[in-house]
Amino acid sequence: MPPNQGLRPSVPFNFHAVDERKVLSAPPKIVRPKRRILSGGFRPPQGFSYLMSNASHNDGYTAVRRTYTPSYISPGDIANEEKKVDTITQGYTLFHKVFRPELLNASEANAPIVVLHGGPSIPSEYLYPMVEHVSPNRSIVFFDQLGCGKSSMPGDINAYSIEKAVDDLEVVLKNLGIRRFHLYGHSYGGILAFEYIKRVAEREANYEHETKKGCLSVVLSSAPFSIQMVEEETEALLDDIRKSDNDASTLDERFRIKHQCRTKYMPAPLVDAFKHAGTVWKDTSVIQDYVATVPSEQAANMCPALAMRGEHDFVSEKCIAEWRGVFNHDRVEVRTLEGCSHHGLLERGTLYGEILNEFFSKHDQ
Repeated sequence: MPPNQGLRPSVPFNFHAVDERKVLSAPPKIVRPKRRILSGGFRPPQGFSYLMSNASHNDGYTAVRRTYTPSYISPGDIANEEKKVDTITQGYTLFHKVFRPELLNASEANAPIVVLHGGPSIPSEYLYPMVEHVSPNRSIVFFDQLGCGKSSMPGDINAYSIEKAVDDLEVVLKNLGIRRFHLYGHSYGGILAFEYIKRVAEREANYEHETKKGCLSVVLSSAPFSIQMVEEETEALLDDIRKSDNDASTLDERFRIKHQCRTKYMPAPLVDAFKHAGTVWKDTSVIQDYVATVPSEQAANMCPALAMRGEHDFVSEKCIAEWRGVFNHDRVEVRTLEGCSHHGLLERGTLYGEILNEFFSKHDQ
């Protein structure tokens, strides 16, 4: 399918989600213990909708495929030669929104920013305010990852993984014709951003010459280096809050105000994102074993990086500093935003934008 660059309003491609193998039964409901959603809280908040930026924008869809073994096929069935089970392949669509689309591939414009939201499965809406705080001479590309927002929502958890989400990012970049860009990932989205640039570096291991195309730089904003580490540190923060007041009915909101988003009320962009959150691939239980690892010794140099967090963020200073050890160079900056927590963009947008503008501008050329 040739790139359509996604620059005009559109409806999903005519690419229906149809199994290529016959499935005989529906998957049972999967029950998991309650775990933290990295980009939000324990439960959807209530509030008012966010008013969209006045910047020009166009919406579109990208077609992707997922191949997986259905979750309701037991390992015993797979091992049984008389009940040989194959994978199934389904087609889905990912919604994307491009702000300032006229600048996306314009030679006189600065490189666009490709944004990866967190969650997992908290869609891009809470990051749209970035448009108001970064240089007006850039496009910004948002897309809802599979399972949330306006993208397709497979009901089988085996349709999801970090690796498959990185595959989707590559398809979106190709579909929009983006060859030179900055990559930004917030929270879980930072994990995806790191895994993408690591994949590219390992793929280009034998490439002898540096290029000014591809990913020019990456921002890991409040992104945990290790899920186990961030969960342990979050529990310690919750214990501290309980010591002052053990009222379970207010615990979530008190944690939110102190460590997630230090605003009196939940910001409307975050409210909107929660309204459209996914229900299958969600919270830290689905990525509980994740810890970032270094690329292979043969990998090409990864792009420059900025790892940032809020002063009061539940993603700790240690959890952010660990990112330095998994890049194969020393061009990793670490910043702490004074007075902010996990959602610095929604707390101190002007400061947040200044930091992004400064970093991206250094690496445009």
